[in-house]
Amino acid sequence: MSSATQTWKTERAVASLKRTVLYITLVAFAALFLTPLYVVISTGLKTFQEARLAAMWSLPPSVSLQAFSAAFTRLAPHLENSFKLVIPATFGSALLGSINGYVFSKWRFRGANTIFALMLFGMFIPYQSILIPLVVFLRTIGLYGTLWGLILTHIVYGIPINTLMFRNFYAKIPDELLDAGHIDGLDLLGVYRRIIVPLSAPGLVVVVIWQFTSIWNDFLFAVTITQRPGVQPITVALQNLAGSQVIEWNVQMAGALLAAMPTLVLYIILGKNFIRGMLAGSVKG
Repeated sequence: MSSATQTWKTERAVASLKRTVLYITLVAFAALFLTPLYVVISTGLKTFQEARLAAMWSLPPSVSLQAFSAAFTRLAPHLENSFKLVIPATFGSALLGSINGYVFSKWRFRGANTIFALMLFGMFIPYQSILIPLVVFLRTIGLYGTLWGLILTHIVYGIPINTLMFRNFYAKIPDELLDAGHIDGLDLLGVYRRIIVPLSAPGLVVVVIWQFTSIWNDFLFAVTITQRPGVQPITVALQNLAGSQVIEWNVQMAGALLAAMPTLVLYIILGKNFIRGMLAGSVKG
């Protein structure tokens, strides 16, 4: 056997070993990542007597949907509140972020970079630091304790990150398209409506998924602003499932899975478009 052949076989064996180690590592990390999901599902399928800490890792002796039925009955009104919250808040902040992104990417005016930087600063303000002035402001305008107050809060808080996403996306759109629109007689808003908006689908998918997930999973603003049970979203209601003395672990786990289903379904439906939207405009040519 020649030296070159021996070297080639050695390199191939080393490459195969590296690939095997890589796959084993990835499978191990995937199993570790999915362990909480296994606990949630298996506990949710158990009865109240079977859902014990000592039996947390065991499979349910028999499949029971009692916990899911009880969790859905308690969470259904709050699930409706979450949809009433997340749909207008997501698309409201996306619309404002799209307009801002268009302005900051395609308009040239004095102080644009400074204004954009100040707007982005809002992304780094901790929620906790603005709770008191936020409550005072919402009380002043009569929206404290209402779902509309929470919607307004999420719209305003979503503007900075949405502006950044849309600005980066619109910056990749050739200026020649906008110039052609101006030649055809379109004004600035006409260019936005006729040219920018039809090209915004990939960026809009990214923003919608990001905002939907952030707003749906929010707890701090929800528990602070919505005091009445009738307007509380599902994250607050899920916390209340814990009870005070007797904890129904199976109902809690079933409720957690039900609360996570809308975002999971959204990612399943728009997952591929989300990746395309993240990569849209990243390569010129």
